[in-house]
Amino acid sequence: MDQLAKPMKIKIYPPEAQGTGAFDGGRITETKPLGFPGEGPDVPHTGPLFYWAWATAKGYGKIGLHPHQAFEIMSYALQGEIGHYDTMGNRSRVKAGGAQVMQTGSGVSHEEETVSDHNEFFQIWFEPNLKETVRRTPTYAEFRHEDFPIEVTDGVTLKHVIGNGAPVSLVTEAAMQDILIPSGHWYRRELSTNRTLAMVVINGEGTLSDEASSEQHDLKPKYFAVVHTGTNGSISIHAEQAAPLRLAVIEVPAEVEYALYKEQRC
Repeated sequence: MDQLAKPMKIKIYPPEAQGTGAFDGGRITETKPLGFPGEGPDVPHTGPLFYWAWATAKGYGKIGLHPHQAFEIMSYALQGEIGHYDTMGNRSRVKAGGAQVMQTGSGVSHEEETVSDHNEFFQIWFEPNLKETVRRTPTYAEFRHEDFPIEVTDGVTLKHVIGNGAPVSLVTEAAMQDILIPSGHWYRRELSTNRTLAMVVINGEGTLSDEASSEQHDLKPKYFAVVHTGTNGSISIHAEQAAPLRLAVIEVPAEVEYALYKEQRC
């Protein structure tokens, strides 16, 4: 190995190591792969990926009107249907595969609800330069599953949710894919220097490997994996023979040129 090269770091957080939460008297429950400061384990190198929660509800549930400011917040529906209302006057619903995106700017309040018999969705917060975005007018946009570009390479399906031609446009530097790896197949990805790849296993099982060191980690439902490259590197993900492996994957710079919220709190 080059003396200047820095090894890849891979960390796995099973569900029991993640944060939890609940709303509406427990009708909506959450596991938090990446919680707010003080919730669950401290996850290093996530840069402007600030928060990631996986919410589940059987039947109707509601998160009442509450404020946000400056952050960019996306709700991505996995199953069922989720509703949105905000003080900008937007009222909408999106079904599985759709997304709701708020750039909260100078401030907006919103409420969320689950509509179907079984509902699951991610809520993900991205952190731009808050000192700048807090001066912007807040916005809201929604997208259906059909709005996102999909490509298939070597049998692996990549749905681009942020970046690579996806309709979601953020101030924060980030890319996101919803990836389906067929049973027994491999997915390989190269990472540039000082990048972070964060992934949540939606369903299926497999292995995550550092190709340089052959280090391997098991992947199971609701596992959260964080890959940080000190120097350029590549990973491979293998789906077990029993079932396809579906992952939500977000790539961000491990460091940014502006002070992050968690750094300002130190």
